[in-house]
Amino acid sequence: MEFKNTREFAQMLDTKDVLRSYKKQFIFPQFNNKDVLYFTGNSLGLQPKRTRGFLDEILNDWGTLAVEGHFYAEKPWWDYHQRLAAPLAKVVGAKPSEVTVMNTLTVNLHLLMVSFYNPTKNRYKILCEEKAFPSDQYMFLSQLRTHGLDPNDALIELKKRPGENHWRTSDIIEKIKLHKDELALVLIGGVNYYNGQVFDIKTITQAAKQTGAMVGWDLAHAAGNIPLELHNWEVDFAAWCSYKYMNSGPGNASGVFINEKYHNRKDIPRFEGWWGTKKETRFQMKPEFEPMENADAWQISNSAVMTMAPYLASLEMFEKVGMQALHTKSKTLTAYLEFILDDINIKSNQKKAIEIITPKDRGCQLSLFVHGKGRELFDYLMENGVIVDWREPNVIRLAPVPFYNSFEDLYEFGQILKAGI
Repeated sequence: MEFKNTREFAQMLDTKDVLRSYKKQFIFPQFNNKDVLYFTGNSLGLQPKRTRGFLDEILNDWGTLAVEGHFYAEKPWWDYHQRLAAPLAKVVGAKPSEVTVMNTLTVNLHLLMVSFYNPTKNRYKILCEEKAFPSDQYMFLSQLRTHGLDPNDALIELKKRPGENHWRTSDIIEKIKLHKDELALVLIGGVNYYNGQVFDIKTITQAAKQTGAMVGWDLAHAAGNIPLELHNWEVDFAAWCSYKYMNSGPGNASGVFINEKYHNRKDIPRFEGWWGTKKETRFQMKPEFEPMENADAWQISNSAVMTMAPYLASLEMFEKVGMQALHTKSKTLTAYLEFILDDINIKSNQKKAIEIITPKDRGCQLSLFVHGKGRELFDYLMENGVIVDWREPNVIRLAPVPFYNSFEDLYEFGQILKAGI
């Protein structure tokens, strides 16, 4: 498609958008009595209007049924999490039995490493991307130290080539082969939080598994953003937060994928609690743990239904629309944003005022170097009703989300950005 940086062209794209009605189903902060231009769904998604009803339902059941709500609410609390499994499995490309919702992201990654990071004398190293999200970095360091290992020796960080802003899959595969006899675990962010790069999950997983290493993925910036096929790609485990592209609310419940090959295995180490026991005998309070026959065996405590209700509200929207339709719009949105940024560069008096550091392998996000006035320009955008994201030392992150961003939003953003430059 040949784009044009005009309001009329953006409006024409919006009229052809089959998802355009969904924008009205979200609540936008206000600026000068107008909706803000919101491009920070990669940090916190907007609130769906339907969310309040899902929370009110639980509050009403709590008030009228009290403890009986566990079994007699319209959506009984004791198995509330099971309602999320089927729609969530479609989002991440899994079987419903391979998916559960519990805790928060880094907590779940720690718990999963109990099961899937079992270092030996010769095979003990972890491979991750350089400058992974800080929480992942802290997790790796603390896990290694808990096992009595030196992170300087046991943690392998994938580096970019000098002068480049993204990783090359061929370099990752080469690094895996170089350390093939030492690797215990490969654990990478599916979409890098800083530059927005989508890693080739299928190819990297296959290469790592050929070495005998376990393979996990932090999908915080991938779930609900890009199509995933975790089961078919033979990923061992994965976890993700729900409050970015999946719009479940700040700090909300995390999703977990555990490949079915690890269900019902007694040789898998695992931290256990009573919500992972079989439903049929859970309330018999037996002294011995009887694990569920699916990913729910990794649950520890009873479901935090107040955090799961907003997730279920959002997942019903994903169920109706489907990831393919969202991804199709996402690709066009992001391409149009890139075109607008290039057009501003061409018409600017400055040589390449904006540098996009996100490669073509991407989801919703574009990360920008704004040379010379990065923080100043970020502040200008925020002061003019454009909510974007800043990452030190000089990166502005933008995420046009297909559920609630329009093409006209991008045109408006371009006009404000051009004035700021």
